[in-house]
Amino acid sequence: MPIKRDWILNLDVDQVLKNQGADPAALRKRSPRLAEVAQRALEAGSSLLEPVAAYRQLKIVSCTHTRVRLEGGYLLSGKTMAQLLGPAEQAVIVVCTIGGMLEAYASEVMPQDPLFGLALDGLGSAAIETLAEQVCAFFGEQAASRGLQATVPLSPGVEGWPFKHGQSQIFGIVEAREAGVVLTPSSMMIPIKSLSLVIGLGEHVDSSGKVCNYCTLRATCRYQDQYA
Repeated sequence: MPIKRDWILNLDVDQVLKNQGADPAALRKRSPRLAEVAQRALEAGSSLLEPVAAYRQLKIVSCTHTRVRLEGGYLLSGKTMAQLLGPAEQAVIVVCTIGGMLEAYASEVMPQDPLFGLALDGLGSAAIETLAEQVCAFFGEQAASRGLQATVPLSPGVEGWPFKHGQSQIFGIVEAREAGVVLTPSSMMIPIKSLSLVIGLGEHVDSSGKVCNYCTLRATCRYQDQYA
């Protein structure tokens, strides 16, 4: 199974602050010290990032309104998944992570320096978000080179694809342990800063949508402008 490790995550302080729920410009004026802590987290934590993605790229054999059958006998089910992959020719199933070293360091320093620990956690969130963006760009570019398009990525938990149901399907397809990711009985991923997702590839897929269109919180979420 393919494993890709050569990701370069170019992160900055603003990303760390955003992933702590702050407006970077406003926070710098209100509390410059927090921006300094975020910079410290970026400098101390970047070397602890171990970005990796494990994936399978499979042909779509058939699709109904609730089930997508893939080569090898694999199945993705749910109305949202069928809607996404209905026009697609292939599905890319991915589990990606930044590893557990940053997470362990954040947990270690949190009791003595909670601000620093929270900034490290913000760095981790920024890193896995950036990694997911790079994963999508990688497969999008591969698709474009073959005259195909890529859909938006969907992760378990979106509307019409229950979290536990989706995680079970993805981890039944991708050998995520090879990337250092395991699934707990409650369907959480370890390391925590990990993401699972599915992308459709095809000549006639819709590449213009937003992930937010599939989210149950789309009517109230204040972060929608951060996701293209």
